Amino acid sequence: MTHTVCQPCYDCKYTDCCVVCPVECFYQDDMMLYIDPVDCIDCEACVPECPVEAIFAEPNVPAQWTSWTQVNAEKSAALKESGGQITEKADAKEGPECKKK
Repeated sequence: MTHTVCQPCYDCKYTDCCVVCPVECFYQDDMMLYIDPVDCIDCEACVPECPVEAIFAEPNVPAQWTSWTQVNAEKSAALKESGGQITEKADAKEGPECKKK
């Protein structure tokens, strides 16, 4: 099982979750973060750190966001090859599509 970063992270990128990940399975592009399902150990350390509540255990992903599980797998694999890993906190991105609660 893995965790999935879903729609609330899109254009609303906070990196608090990356810092607590013991296996460094987070990747990023300009718009959001992704979890590599191959490396994720399902520890849930990242879940409470997300200020926009975008991270879910795969079986708990809300129905409207189930496609994000595949997106995370594809994007993290591509970013892994190009060096998109993130392990340290960075400045938050709150773009126009950010829906922070």
